Amino acid sequence: MIPFDLRSPTTGNALKPDSAHSLRDAEANERWPVIDGIPYLRIGRADLVARALVHLDAKEADAALALLLADQDDWWTGPLADPAELAELIAGRATATLRDAVRLLGWGRVGDYFLHRWSDPTYLAGLALLEAHWNDPICVFEFACGIGHYLRTLKQRGCKVAGADVVFAKLWVARHWVVGPGAQLVCFDAGSEHWPIPGAPVDLVVCNDAFYFLDDKATLLDNLRQNAGDDGWLALSHIHNSDRPGFSAGRAVSADEIAELFPDALVYDDDELTAALAAARAPSPRAPSELRGCEAFSVVAGPGMRPAPRSVIDGLTLPKAGADLVLNPLYRRDAAGAYRIAWPSERYEAEYARSVTYPLRSDGPEGLVFAGGVAAPEVGRVRSREFVDLPERW
Repeated sequence: MIPFDLRSPTTGNALKPDSAHSLRDAEANERWPVIDGIPYLRIGRADLVARALVHLDAKEADAALALLLADQDDWWTGPLADPAELAELIAGRATATLRDAVRLLGWGRVGDYFLHRWSDPTYLAGLALLEAHWNDPICVFEFACGIGHYLRTLKQRGCKVAGADVVFAKLWVARHWVVGPGAQLVCFDAGSEHWPIPGAPVDLVVCNDAFYFLDDKATLLDNLRQNAGDDGWLALSHIHNSDRPGFSAGRAVSADEIAELFPDALVYDDDELTAALAAARAPSPRAPSELRGCEAFSVVAGPGMRPAPRSVIDGLTLPKAGADLVLNPLYRRDAAGAYRIAWPSERYEAEYARSVTYPLRSDGPEGLVFAGGVAAPEVGRVRSREFVDLPERW
């Protein structure tokens, strides 16, 4: 675990534990709730913070948890979580699956993305970006980490990992179903007046499929560079291109803005990264001006990045030897006994079908043990994500 020196998002003062379930800013006499080791430091939620602390102080941890699990980001357009279903999830969290959690939290199509992200082409692009510039970082921080897909892979490779997200429920799911107890997780807003983790230099800062959402990108980037320190590097993938209509909300950026924000970066087309992973080759960076028509940009920046990409052959992009893999759960068995892709939604198909790496039909089997390495007989089927390494309680 990376021991962050936490600061109040409203005052910038140091936060220290004043109970097993709260942090205090002693100078401002301000308190913040902590549940399952996850500090909740969102601004503009004073009433929610106060109500959660009342429950925690009264030893009503599940009631406080239900309040925080119902909180969403400002981009959320779906219905609010059903209180009865949240209660069901909280009561059954020790045996519930990740699929149960996603359903009971009411995440809808967002849940589809989370459940199948291990084979999404945009996720693979981020993995390829990391592998192409990998320099054996010890401590990795992921901003907007969601439910921890990258954190899980990085932790499996021996990294100390930490993650932050604006939605507490995502971090809670990461803790219980995806990453486990060995990660520092913090809930806070990118637009906080004070960055809650200013004194936390790490070797690598990661951000995937989120940077385009933020309003003040320059300030956020300054904070992330501060976390990377003098020797670390940044990997930001799937930054939507404002000149190419897409499927997600947010505030996309242009190629010119990428060049302005990242003057020291290598810039890639997301599709090029996914293709490089599938073909086990090095991805080719391009000048931002040459990528005006791409769907999304990916960048690496900072003094600690590798000066040139290497081939995406192994490392983060393949599971470890001996891993128990399952047939991609997007496959469904048809009447003839073959396995064919069944898209979870029309939107999912429209967004990803053109660029997926796995075949639309598979002969199975439903599981296999990966022999490991690039010479394994099944390596092509694993690299394409026809077979995937899922969490134990997926």
